Amino acid sequence: MARILLVPGFWLGAWAWDEVAEQLRSFGDEVTALTLPGLDPDDPDRLSATLETQARAIVDAAGESAVLVAHSGGGAAAYMATGLAPERFSRVVYADSAPIPEGHTLIPALGDVPDFPLPQTWKEVEDMGNSLAGLDEPTLARFRERAVSVPAGVAGRPVTLSDSAARLKVPTTVICCSYPSELVQRLRDAGEVPIFRELRDLDAEYLDLPTGHWPMWSKPAELAELIHEAAGR
Repeated sequence: MARILLVPGFWLGAWAWDEVAEQLRSFGDEVTALTLPGLDPDDPDRLSATLETQARAIVDAAGESAVLVAHSGGGAAAYMATGLAPERFSRVVYADSAPIPEGHTLIPALGDVPDFPLPQTWKEVEDMGNSLAGLDEPTLARFRERAVSVPAGVAGRPVTLSDSAARLKVPTTVICCSYPSELVQRLRDAGEVPIFRELRDLDAEYLDLPTGHWPMWSKPAELAELIHEAAGR
């Protein structure tokens, strides 16, 4: 049994992990899915959230020890959390995500607007590099209905990492969905794509799960199995 903390990406709350969490619990794992600060639609102060407040929320939710699973844009706060308290994470699993490097901004063109909503069309979402492969119309409708805009302090501010290099020693697994692991590693080595650059300093394992950018919906059982296996290493 492992204690697993699930962190969703942009526009999503803990609900996005429901199917994966159920499958992990069937394996005997203890699972917590986290709605990050800024992504709770009922929080009147949510737009004041920052990457730093999200990272600290992850540390608090981890307790004494957890396997941290981060999806998509959640990888930024997750990686920051491993720098704040590396001893609290027995492993980090990035699901179609990556450890975001110092100074990188997820949405650099955000400007002075207060938040970053889900784009109005699915074509715009895919044009951002987010494959919708494997998602049916009911899933897309639920996504659209429940999506919450991302505060500017999260989407439009640069990542800041702690001075400690201990985060680099946290065991790391990268589950590659939109891009095959062979391509991710080539982009990592070339150093030209910022979101993969930090992987050069990590001794990570790479697993393939061919699907779109939201594997928790397109292949929840398969994703849960890979997370469970990684957590047991």
